[in-house]
Amino acid sequence: MGWNAALKAHFAPAAGPQLLLLDLDGTLIDSVPDLAAAVDAMLLGLQRMPAGEEKVSHWVGNGADVLIRRALCAGDEQAAVALAADDVTPARALFDAAYLQALHHATGAYPGVSEWLQRVTTPKVLITNKPRLFTLPLLASLGWSDYFVQILCGDDLAEKKPSPMPLLHACQTQNVTPQQALMIGDSRNDIQAAKAAGIASVAVTYGYNHGEDIAASKPDWTVENLLQLLAG
Repeated sequence: MGWNAALKAHFAPAAGPQLLLLDLDGTLIDSVPDLAAAVDAMLLGLQRMPAGEEKVSHWVGNGADVLIRRALCAGDEQAAVALAADDVTPARALFDAAYLQALHHATGAYPGVSEWLQRVTTPKVLITNKPRLFTLPLLASLGWSDYFVQILCGDDLAEKKPSPMPLLHACQTQNVTPQQALMIGDSRNDIQAAKAAGIASVAVTYGYNHGEDIAASKPDWTVENLLQLLAG
């Protein structure tokens, strides 16, 4: 396995990055079908109209609590932030129950991802804003649990992406400098976290990113398929 010329040049004299930091939703897997099903089950349980996949795809990326707040407020960001915790708690219980049942019914890997995970031997750390409650069984259902030397979920540390904290924590625990690491994600949260940490970034163009063009976040590179990161 070898990296493409751009990565080799950036990480020279090393042959490539020494640590890979990987987002999950929108980068490795298309989880919107399951998330939307859970959100709609939650809304119906609260006697509200379902939202549907397109709207939910614009709301994901900041963890389950923020997703639920956005769903309860029909995507109104200010109202979602201001929502009282007492309004979120019963909705979260409905969402959790629905998502645990559905999380691997429709979720699947994007093209090239499984092959890329198998071929790349560089240590990989999964950094997701998804709660651990969902992340571990989802990885197990995909047969990916052993691909990662470390798994950092949205409820593991005091801060999550776009904070650089999870990225820097991964580098520290894996004894790698930020300059030797590479962050791969699909959203502005991933790219902002990488920039704040001083870590090079790759953005995939097929992800969610709140319905925005990921190029606006100015990642170091963009790819349409993770296999494009490899030589030849």
